[in-house]
Amino acid sequence: MRGIICYLLLIYWIILLVRVLSSWFPRPQTGPLRSVWNLVYGVTDPVLRPLRGILPPVRAGAIGFDLSPILAFVIIIVLQQAICR
Repeated sequence: MRGIICYLLLIYWIILLVRVLSSWFPRPQTGPLRSVWNLVYGVTDPVLRPLRGILPPVRAGAIGFDLSPILAFVIIIVLQQAICR
């Protein structure tokens, strides 16, 4: 059972990394990349949305830096250390 949880945490970590990297590019309007985009955001939004309430975006002029993915990465790493070691 621990192995499955560790594997799922790793998969979620990778999906979260894909979301962070995809945020640097314009959102695709059509095609298969749009489906992947929707899947990645659909899986990560339920976790990131409450974390934004705890750690709101940091404003730097007209730009806002969303730090919730960093908090999510930290939580995943702590869980991996507690469960998978």
